[in-house]
Amino acid sequence: MIELRDLCKTFVMDGRRKTVLDHVNAVFPPRKCIAILGRNGAGKSTLLRMISGAMDPDSGEIISSGTISWPVGYAGSFHGEMSGLQNTRFIARVYGVDTDDLAHFVADFAELGDHFYLPVRTYSSGMKSRLAFGVSMGIRFDTYLVDEVTAVGDAAFSKKSDALFRERMKTSGAVMVTHSMGKVKKLADMACILENGELTLHEDVPHAVKLHQRMMKAQREYDEG
Repeated sequence: MIELRDLCKTFVMDGRRKTVLDHVNAVFPPRKCIAILGRNGAGKSTLLRMISGAMDPDSGEIISSGTISWPVGYAGSFHGEMSGLQNTRFIARVYGVDTDDLAHFVADFAELGDHFYLPVRTYSSGMKSRLAFGVSMGIRFDTYLVDEVTAVGDAAFSKKSDALFRERMKTSGAVMVTHSMGKVKKLADMACILENGELTLHEDVPHAVKLHQRMMKAQREYDEG
């Protein structure tokens, strides 16, 4: 369970203040996949970072029970001079899981071949994403934070990623940000719409997707004059 209590976050950009969370209150139930919808810049990834603990709110608090992942698929924390294997073993030690078990899982899942033993700085962005997804999903969490994670790799790898994500959702929950409404409909149990600092929670996922799409269409028409 994750509870947002009176959560506020404001940024100053080009001398102007932009509020992305304005006294937001919400409860995300355990073992449910919650999709967060909203236009670019609405604050979806900011909310994920705050739930992960990587960013502090201006005010309010986030209360959680159980373990929460870092944003799944995030490759920015890898050490470039260390190999994929060394990074995997290091993360396993940080999270207190068996290093050999995680290394075997990631080597099999990420399909990096001999690159798994080479420095991460030599990886393409797609290879880093595959390594990051494998490491993230190889550790069991009560709640996974997901930011466009299944968009990694080719169609076959994306299908395999979806299958693994579904398997994890049998015993865990997730808070998911994605621009793919198809994935929202397939994977999410509930959906939130973040707009102008307000977060509205919908149990009817197809209805939430329609509201989001109408909002995006209206924005495009406004932008086009």
